[in-house]
Amino acid sequence: MIAVDTNLLVRILIDDPGQPEQVAIARNIARKAKHVLVPQIVMIELVWVLQSAYKFDKDAMIAVLEHLLHNSAFELQAEDRLFEALGLFKNNSCGFSDCMIAVDSQAADCTLVTFDKKLSRLAGVKLAI
Repeated sequence: MIAVDTNLLVRILIDDPGQPEQVAIARNIARKAKHVLVPQIVMIELVWVLQSAYKFDKDAMIAVLEHLLHNSAFELQAEDRLFEALGLFKNNSCGFSDCMIAVDSQAADCTLVTFDKKLSRLAGVKLAI
């Protein structure tokens, strides 16, 4: 098994016409490894990169995240929390990273305090007033 950073994971997942050599190298590395660990921070960065650089909308992001969750070639760090954060992301207007922060806070048995009004609507999150 290997672990990947965001750059490599993007090249594995996205057929970027501007980076065909990197796409081929990344996919070959993943194929040879057969099993890829994706650290939790890489998942958060992945969403940011795909939204900002590749202009993925929310539905496209959900499809990518679900693909990673259901593909046995990928082992996701804190998979249960990622799954829970994905559920929040699907059903709320919060960004994926905010959903992940809320889920991680709950897992640590903490109330998340924020100035973000959208985020404060989630269970276990309190608006700082």
